[in-house]
Amino acid sequence: APAPAPAAPAPAAAPAPAGGKPVPSPLSGKVVSLDVNPGAAVKDGDQILTLEAMKMNTIIPAPCDGTLVSFAVAPGDTVAEGQVLAYIG
Repeated sequence: APAPAPAAPAPAAAPAPAGGKPVPSPLSGKVVSLDVNPGAAVKDGDQILTLEAMKMNTIIPAPCDGTLVSFAVAPGDTVAEGQVLAYIG
């Protein structure tokens, strides 16, 4: 009997640009500002962008040391909890 076909690989999550680590949004809200430039070195805890939810601004910190590869959002965008905001490489 023929050997069973290998199982198809599970679909991968959307790839991060240049191997960057995704930074998810902790809450739903609106992007107020992007506070660092792509290509900038960031340290764990550095402010990278600001979200507004229910008239309160929330600072989004870098989750690790690295370089801000890119933002996945722009000022004025509405984001959902868990949506990727940026990539840090």
